[in-house]
Amino acid sequence: MRGSLLTLTLTFLSLVTMAQKTQKPPLHGKNWMAITGKPLSANAGAMIFTQGGNAVDATCAMLAAGCTMWDVLSWGGETQALIYNPKTKKVIAINALGIAPTGATADYFKSKGYNYPPEYGPLAAVTPGTPGGLCTMLAEYGTMSLKQVLAPAMQMAEGYPMEQETAASIERNKERIKQWPYSKAVLLPHAGQQWEAPEGGEIFKQADLLQTLQKMVDAEQEALKKGKNRKEAIYAAYDRFYKGDIAKEFVRGCQEQGGLITMEDLAKWKVLQEEPLKTNYKGIDVYKLQQWSQGPAMLQALNILENFDLKSMGYNSTRYIHTLYQTMSLAFADRDFYYGDPYFAPEEPIKGLLSKEYAKQRASVINLEKNDPKIGPGDPYPFEGKTNPYLQVMKERGFVAFNDEPVDENYLDDLHRGTTSVEAADKEGWVVSVTPSGGWVPACIAGHTGVGMSQRMQSFVLDPSINPFNVVEPGKRPRVTLTPTLAMKDGKPFLTFAVQGGDTQDQNLLQFFLNMVEFGMTVQEAVEAPNINTDQLWLSLGGTKTDDRKPKPGNILLNSNTPDWIRRDLKKMGYKLSFEDRTSGPINAIYFDWKHGTLWGGSSNHGEDYGIGW
Repeated sequence: MRGSLLTLTLTFLSLVTMAQKTQKPPLHGKNWMAITGKPLSANAGAMIFTQGGNAVDATCAMLAAGCTMWDVLSWGGETQALIYNPKTKKVIAINALGIAPTGATADYFKSKGYNYPPEYGPLAAVTPGTPGGLCTMLAEYGTMSLKQVLAPAMQMAEGYPMEQETAASIERNKERIKQWPYSKAVLLPHAGQQWEAPEGGEIFKQADLLQTLQKMVDAEQEALKKGKNRKEAIYAAYDRFYKGDIAKEFVRGCQEQGGLITMEDLAKWKVLQEEPLKTNYKGIDVYKLQQWSQGPAMLQALNILENFDLKSMGYNSTRYIHTLYQTMSLAFADRDFYYGDPYFAPEEPIKGLLSKEYAKQRASVINLEKNDPKIGPGDPYPFEGKTNPYLQVMKERGFVAFNDEPVDENYLDDLHRGTTSVEAADKEGWVVSVTPSGGWVPACIAGHTGVGMSQRMQSFVLDPSINPFNVVEPGKRPRVTLTPTLAMKDGKPFLTFAVQGGDTQDQNLLQFFLNMVEFGMTVQEAVEAPNINTDQLWLSLGGTKTDDRKPKPGNILLNSNTPDWIRRDLKKMGYKLSFEDRTSGPINAIYFDWKHGTLWGGSSNHGEDYGIGW
């Protein structure tokens, strides 16, 4: 009897172990899915869905809640999104990235002794993009009012229990926060005590931000009373933020603290709706934002990897890791030199960069036996019938100089500097992928708006020999790391996915995609699966000196469970190894199961990311 019971128990435990392949369970739903970086933000999306909103409405609610919670962003940051419209069967790109303000020139920053624009403070700020991005997405593709989608965020601005992680971040950064009076007043409620930040679980109140959001809602409601339609009323709120009394206080508070943003900068900025870039990988169309983001680097990498039989190599084998590393280094070398704002001269050679023929040429230079520390940008111009005007610049620079200092915590923070992601889908077919960011702790709050200013100016360069397409000038958008993704198969949504993590974003997203497409993982398995990261690139964030941002050839981050024989092989191939327990994210994703007519959600086990499906 005891033997039979033991056998049954062991069988049950074995089945449980087989069933529980992931640390977090996959999400399932047939009506909608809402996934983002914080549990309360995901709940905001769920609330809107249960009130009858579509995926765009829910996305706007999650975005607003995340900004209010300082989820590695705030209201003065930037928003970039991909939206699938089931009515037109088209993917739309939303460019709500702020611009460099009046007076922000390379000479200006050089005169202050900078090699790059600063990381923090008023001079790090581009114009706010998120309020305009949210209003535009809602007005053009949502169904609800601004009042409805902002309701959860406004309740939170009245007061919500702060998470321990955010509280600890504020406390760690309190000395910098104290430089800015409006930030100090909001973020350090216990000034003068040993612990000056809010405590975990403490009700955190933001009266100024609540007033700003209320003003936007009031503008919408007044417009409706005057007979304006839903769309026009939302744009009335947009105008109040960028041209009205909110703008005036924002500019006053910015300039008081040494910033450059003017009323004209805010008024002339606008959200752009664009054609996304795409490539086809084995029958799957993968969409990314244009070259003002790093998104095309993933498309380039997929084009290169098409020339290899990845599946036969085996998941995370030595050969697979090496091929990925070399491919990503090639794609990122092009990103570092050729990407920039397409609305400013010079014109980026994006057609050549995304050419399949160019990808074959790049694949052919990969050394299959060892790491190449001298990988630099290629020459895409012949692949669009042009002559490269920068060959001499590239030759003079050499692109072999690198920073051989050991990787430390500051470098890793700059490499992985976080944001958040928002993924949503509904049964009507609306799909949204967003990677918003900016205004993270420690942010400089602009006056009595409660709005933390962006820090995205630091992604510009001052030296055109590093990247002639991304030199700062007024009105220009910096080349950013933010990179949502949407994939289509057989004319229908296949995957929507995004991740936080600075320069590692398209590294992790590339591997997540291959995990599903090449190795047959489920969406939750794929978001948790160990990935690798390369440091063989120029940092986009952090580091005020040129040497701080230089590539570190051969530096590779591996999962702690990497077998000894793979470690030995990689060392022989010229790699310098470092390890972490989790290297996969945090990735959030939705998979469309057309066989069963359902949605599968994957939410990373690396961070506070959270999803709800129904």
